[in-house]
Amino acid sequence: MMFRDRLDAAAQLAKALDAWRGKNPLVLAIPRGAVPMGAALAEALQGELDVVLVHKLSSRWNAEYAIGAIDEGGWFIVSDASEDDEDWLEKEKARRVQQLRERRALYSPQRPPVDPRGRVVIVVDDGLATGATMVAALHAVRAQSPQRLICALPVAAPDSLAWVEPYADEVVCLDKPRGFRAVGQFYQHFEQVEDGEVVACLRRFTGRPASGGA
Repeated sequence: MMFRDRLDAAAQLAKALDAWRGKNPLVLAIPRGAVPMGAALAEALQGELDVVLVHKLSSRWNAEYAIGAIDEGGWFIVSDASEDDEDWLEKEKARRVQQLRERRALYSPQRPPVDPRGRVVIVVDDGLATGATMVAALHAVRAQSPQRLICALPVAAPDSLAWVEPYADEVVCLDKPRGFRAVGQFYQHFEQVEDGEVVACLRRFTGRPASGGA
């Protein structure tokens, strides 16, 4: 399956999640790439938008390679045990938590994060490669007692999806191809999302009244 861009992926996810339309679901997007998609999904489902802040933990040998992920509270998971170097990991964790604090201050400067307690929560990303950031995101949200926790993805690596599934009450994934190499290969247009676009998406939803439903 090939998506034109993230908005096309969001539109197709909205159809798969139509049962929650008008029931005020809380859509939590993983920054930065998934936030425009999360905004479109929240609009389509008449829900609310916020972010769930997690960050990959990078290998000491390759900054682009994720060996795990961490949330803003400091909970972390290591997905590649061969990279579990304690000294490096402690430094990497501290660096990423500081980055997440800076992002929270930028994204939500005048309000606390939206409380997911008792809500139907849809955690969305633009794709699933290793699965570590999604596991961290779902774990962080689960700790806040949502009514129902849904993981929503346009595309995922099959093995990674199987690892993620137990962390959610429901997983909606449009495609899990065997030939998965990278998320970007399934998008015709996969531009980088900058912080300014994330802030603009969140501002569109700030102060909106709930649309009703639970």
